[in-house]
Amino acid sequence: MEPWHGLIKQYGYFLPVSEKTPVITLNEGNTPLIKASHISDIIQEEVNLYFKCEGANPSGSFKDRGMTLAISKAVEAGSKAVICASTGNTSASASAYSARAGISTVVLIPEGKIAKGKLAQAMIHGAMVLQIDGNFDDALEIVKEVVDKHPFTLVNSLNPFRIEGQKTAAFEVCDQLGGAPVCHALPVGNAGNITAYWKGYKEYQAAGESKSLPKMLGFQAAGSAPIVIGKPVKNPETIATAIRIGNPASWKDAASARDESGGVIESVTDDEILEAYKFIAEREGVFCEPASASSLAGVIKLSRKNFFSKGETIVCTLTGNGLKDPDSALKLSKPPVKIKADIGAVEDLLRGCCI
Repeated sequence: MEPWHGLIKQYGYFLPVSEKTPVITLNEGNTPLIKASHISDIIQEEVNLYFKCEGANPSGSFKDRGMTLAISKAVEAGSKAVICASTGNTSASASAYSARAGISTVVLIPEGKIAKGKLAQAMIHGAMVLQIDGNFDDALEIVKEVVDKHPFTLVNSLNPFRIEGQKTAAFEVCDQLGGAPVCHALPVGNAGNITAYWKGYKEYQAAGESKSLPKMLGFQAAGSAPIVIGKPVKNPETIATAIRIGNPASWKDAASARDESGGVIESVTDDEILEAYKFIAEREGVFCEPASASSLAGVIKLSRKNFFSKGETIVCTLTGNGLKDPDSALKLSKPPVKIKADIGAVEDLLRGCCI
C-alpha cells in the first residue's frame, strides 16, 4: 500500500494543478470516518451515523484541505505573502502552510473573540497577528481592501482554490463509504465548507465514482444565523467561535447547495450545540471544538421532527479538534478532585464508585 502524500497527490486529477504547481503539503486529508456507537441514545430512528473527523488534519481543522492548494497556487504565482481574516482555524492553517512554503503570513482576528488554541497556533508559526476592534466581517472587509492595494494573496474561502481543496473531503467520504451518504450535515459559518462538499459530491458523481448525491444539511448558531433569517447579523454571538460570522462570503453558493440537494440550512442554539459537544466527547470518545458539534446538534433537532428514515446513512463533519478551544471544555467539565497523596485516600474516594 502506498503511503499517503496529501490531497494534491491523491486527487490531483480533480484539482486545478499542473506539473508546474509546487506541492506545499503537510500530508493533510485521509481523516477518519468513525461510526457512532451510541447514537440511539439521542436519536429514535435507526440510522447509520458517521463522524468525519477533520480535527485529525495537521493544523487540527478542515481548513488544511483548502490551504494546501491555496498556498501551493500562491507560490506558483510568485506570491511572497498571504493574508486572511479569521475566527481562528483559517489563521492557524494559513500560518502553518506558509511556514512550510517559506512565505509570510498576516492574519486579522477579532480581538477577544478567538479561542486560545487557535491564536497560539498562528503565533508559533510566525504569522503577523493583528487583533482588530471589530468582528470577523469587519476583518474580512479590511483584508479585501488590503489585497486590492498591495501584493498579498488572499487565502480566505473567497479564494477559489480553497473551495477546490476542501471539496476533497466529499471524495474521501465516498471512498470510505463506497458511495455518498443519504445526508451530510455540516456547521455553517462563512459557508465555504458546505459549498465545497456539494461541489465535490457532484464532481465525483459525474466521474462515475459515486452513484448518488446527498442532501446537504447546514447548521448555523442561533445567534449567528444570517442565512436562516435571510439577512446579515451585525453583531453575531455564539459560544461556537468558529461559526460566529454574520455575513458569510459563500452565502449564495451555500443556499444553492441546500436547494439543489433538497437539503436544509437551519439554526441550533448554544445549549443544543453544547449538548451535542458533550455527547460526542463523553459517549463517542471524540473531542471536537464546539462549532463542530453543531452538525450533530442539527441532526438531533431534525430527528425530533422525523426528518430521517430508518436505515439512512448520515455523515456529520466535525470541523476542528477540541484542543482548539480548551477553555470551553474546562468550563463544562468537573474540576479535578484534590486528595492526599495516599492510597487509602484514593480507595476511600473510589469505593462505591468504581471498585
